[in-house]
Amino acid sequence: MSPTSYLTAPPRDEWIDNRSTDPHDSTPDIVGYLRLTGAMVKLSANLGFLWSELPLPEAIAAAANAGFDAVESHFPFDVDPSVTNQALGEAGIPMLGLNTRPGDTKAGEAGLAAVPGREAEVRDYITEAVNYAAEVGCHHVHVMAGRAAGPEAQRTFTSNLAFAAELAVKARSDLRIVIEPINQRDVPGYFLSEVEAAAHIIGQVGADNVTIMFDCYHVQVGQGDVLRRFEAQVPLIGHVQFAAVPSRAEPGDGELNYPWLLKQFVEAGYVGYMGAEYRPQSAIEAGLSWMDEVWRG
Repeated sequence: MSPTSYLTAPPRDEWIDNRSTDPHDSTPDIVGYLRLTGAMVKLSANLGFLWSELPLPEAIAAAANAGFDAVESHFPFDVDPSVTNQALGEAGIPMLGLNTRPGDTKAGEAGLAAVPGREAEVRDYITEAVNYAAEVGCHHVHVMAGRAAGPEAQRTFTSNLAFAAELAVKARSDLRIVIEPINQRDVPGYFLSEVEAAAHIIGQVGADNVTIMFDCYHVQVGQGDVLRRFEAQVPLIGHVQFAAVPSRAEPGDGELNYPWLLKQFVEAGYVGYMGAEYRPQSAIEAGLSWMDEVWRG
């Protein structure tokens, strides 16, 4: 299956409600949930930032109780997949994605997939993440590039992504690999910081199940011109994330007008979830008014 086949919207007069009762089914339902005019966006809570102080099962429940349609996680590996599955089933929502381990964060590592000489280690991380994702029904695994530069780093990243893509297909036919451009202000030296570079690398990998995680915050901080960059790569967009710019807080203010912007994403053909990956300025529940006031009308 090519990226275009599951990321391009059907004609509007054919839109139907495909929402599944299976909490592991992250197939987007289009009617109502992705039309921003008079309807709702399908929202995912990123538990790396939201309810991060709670044990994972409790965070999943809190997100569902707050009205989120799904969750995504950074590094859930300390929780047995069976426990995560039970929490997802009780909450009635899917977990969309997770990341590979970042390496030694105390030493400044932010992923290893583009770091020459660390191939054995990162492939263990990829295997762990893909297996966990397959067990809990995730839609994608984010393979973190890390801090690196130069042609050898690009060859290393491409090779590791090819490994990840093949492993994902074997684990579950619909499991995707995503790569995320991350801005240089927040993570100096990160290998992948431009949307166009991500598209180029995906072309080099040549696997249909490798796509872009388009984080509006990172793209605006690092490059700007968010809509045009999104439109140019929409067949390759596997997931969208958002936060206020420049604060990375709740999306009610800042440089990006999200009610307008995400409507344009839908018009461009994106039919996936929108992931809330922001740092709360206060108690999470107190800051969720944007879900109705800004997004759901």
